[in-house]
Amino acid sequence: MLYSFAGFTDVIFLQSFTFLIFTFYFSIIELPAGLISLGFILWAIWNAFNDPMLGAISDRSNFKMGRRKPFIIIGIIPLLVINILLFTAPRGSDLLLFFYFLIIIVIWELFYTMYSLNQTSLFPEMFRDLDQRSKANNSIQFFQVISLLIAFLFPGFLIDSFTSEDIPIGTTHLQYILAAVVISIICAIGAFVFIKFGLKERIEFSKDYERVPPFRQALKYTFGYKSFKLYVIGNFALWYAFNMIPTIMPIYGTVCLGVQDASILSLILGTGFVSAAIFVFPWRIIVNKLGAKRSYILSLIFFIITLLPLMFIRGVLLGFTFFFLLGIGLAGVLIVRDITIAAIIDEDELKTGVRREGNFYGINGFIVKFSNVVVFLSIGLVFIGTDWNIFDLSTAEYVVEFGLRSLMVIFPIVFLIIGIIAMRYFPIDKEKYTQLTEDARKLHSEKKTKLIS
Repeated sequence: MLYSFAGFTDVIFLQSFTFLIFTFYFSIIELPAGLISLGFILWAIWNAFNDPMLGAISDRSNFKMGRRKPFIIIGIIPLLVINILLFTAPRGSDLLLFFYFLIIIVIWELFYTMYSLNQTSLFPEMFRDLDQRSKANNSIQFFQVISLLIAFLFPGFLIDSFTSEDIPIGTTHLQYILAAVVISIICAIGAFVFIKFGLKERIEFSKDYERVPPFRQALKYTFGYKSFKLYVIGNFALWYAFNMIPTIMPIYGTVCLGVQDASILSLILGTGFVSAAIFVFPWRIIVNKLGAKRSYILSLIFFIITLLPLMFIRGVLLGFTFFFLLGIGLAGVLIVRDITIAAIIDEDELKTGVRREGNFYGINGFIVKFSNVVVFLSIGLVFIGTDWNIFDLSTAEYVVEFGLRSLMVIFPIVFLIIGIIAMRYFPIDKEKYTQLTEDARKLHSEKKTKLIS
C-alpha cells in the first residue's frame, strides 16, 4: 500500500507536465508551435542518452542503503523546485523563450527520470507473480487515479482560464506558477511517505550489481528479446494516446466542446479517471482470467471504441458522459502495462542470472517520452497545416476544429491499432507468464540461501 505513494508522486509530476506545458508556452508565453515542437525533438535526443544511461548506472550501483534509494532521494529534491521553474519563463524574444523552454525541460527530465526510473524498477522486484502484481496494482492504480485527478483538477481550480481568454496574461501566468507550487508541495508529501515507509529492496538481489553486463552489452541483451521489442511498440502506441488526450484537452475543450471555464474542463477530463478508478477492480478479474497479453489487447480495443464519440460531441453534458466512458479502457491499460514488463524482466533474469530493471525501465522510459515528442510533432504539423501556428481563438474556424478533433481521436486510434497488432504477436501468454514467475521465484530462493549461508 505505501509503495503506491511512489507512483502517486510520479504520475502527478508527469501528467501535470503533460497537461500544462504545451498550453502554457503556446497560449500564455506565445512561443510558436514550431519552436515548441523543435524543443521537444531536442529533448527527445537528450532522453535517448539520459534514460538508458541512468538505468544502466542504477543497475550497476552499490550503496549501503541499496541500489535504487540514493537515486530516488537525489532525484526528488531538485525536481520539486524545477517543477515550479517550468512556469517562470521570462518575457522576451522568441529565441530567449525557446532556450529557456529547452533548458528547463531538459533539467526537469534529468531529475524526473532519476526518481521515476528507480521507483518503478522496484515493482517487479517487490511483487513476484501475476497474482501479487495484480493485487499490488489494484492499490497502485487506485492511488495513480487519485494522482491523475490531482494533476488535472487542481490546476483548473487555481487557473481561471488555461488559454488566458478574457483574463490578463500576467494574472494567468501567476496562476500557473501557483498551481506548480501546490503540485510540488503535494508531491513532496507523497515522496516522503514512500521513501520513509514504502521503499524496500530485497536482500537476494543485493549482489546482482556485480554481474550486470557493461552498458553496450546490456543494451544488446535488452533488445535481444522479442517480447521486449513488441512490448515497447505497444507501449509507445498506448502512451501516444495517453499523452495526447491531456495535452490537447485545454484547447480541444475550448474550441470543440465550447467550454471556456478551466475548472469545468478539468472536471470533464477528471471524470475519465474517476471512471477508471471504478473500473480498475473488474479489470483485475479480467487480468487474472485472461492473462496480461489478452487483457492488454482488450483494453486497447475498449480505448479505441470509447475515443470515437469525441470526434463529434459538443457541450458540457456530452463531454462529461463520454469522458466517463473513456475510463473503461483507461482502467485496463493502467493495470496491464507494469504487469506485462515485469514478466519480461523475469525472463531476462532467468537467462542472465541478474535483475536488470534499470535497463528495461530506462529504455522503456525513453520510448514513453519519445511518444510525447511525436504528440507535439503531430500538434505542430496540424497547427501549421491549418495556419494556426500562433495562438488566436478568433481565427479558430472549422478547419482548426477538425484538426483538434483529429488530434484527439484519429491520431490516437491509428497508434492504438499499431499497438494491438504488436501485442497480438507478444510471445508471453498466460501459461508462459505463470511458468516464468515460478522459475524466477525458485531462483530468488537460491540467491537468498547463498547470501544467508
